[in-house]
Amino acid sequence: MALWPLFLNNQGRLIHKWKHYFPAYERHFHRYVTRPVTFLEIGCGEGGSLQMWKQYFGPLATIVGIDIRPECSAFEEDQIHVRIGDQSDETFLKAVLSEFGTPHVVLDDGSHIMEHIAATFGYLYPRIADDGVYMVEDLHTAYWEEYGGGYARPGTFIEQCKHLVDELNAEHTRGAVEETHFSKTTLSMHFYDSIAVFERGATGTKFAPQIGTR
Repeated sequence: MALWPLFLNNQGRLIHKWKHYFPAYERHFHRYVTRPVTFLEIGCGEGGSLQMWKQYFGPLATIVGIDIRPECSAFEEDQIHVRIGDQSDETFLKAVLSEFGTPHVVLDDGSHIMEHIAATFGYLYPRIADDGVYMVEDLHTAYWEEYGGGYARPGTFIEQCKHLVDELNAEHTRGAVEETHFSKTTLSMHFYDSIAVFERGATGTKFAPQIGTR
């Protein structure tokens, strides 16, 4: 099932998404379609995206939305669960994971505030499935002061991602960058306009064979 037509033909609750996000969604989420996936969306908006993900992933999916606004509880329906709390509160996040289990996919479309994004990522990323996907969208706010952003400003999630690129390659830095849990459990990082995606996994033993004749 293609995601873009679901969006265009939506007759349910309001969905507000950037058009250029959809190819990234398809690329990174498609392998979970019709599987028993637990999909965690941070930020419920008007409730339409929760319904879209339910349609996209299919009848085996568990869709969990979290939001700080109590009125979002009204978005609950079959397969869709909403929990009210602060996305940067580890106690709240722990309770969500205890209730619904390990998420396969996390989509951060929450407050877009740099401090919140970093806190949520720091807690949730090590706790998603070993082959899971973590996507942060609307990262243009990393350049906007009202969200704690600014070009090359220390502490923004974009600047954190730049450091994480080095962590991903830590094994090759000859000791300049220490290997971390992130280094050892992250298969890849992907960047799009306003989006960062992290795919968990491991490359296994690394070697560079030479095959063929000269």
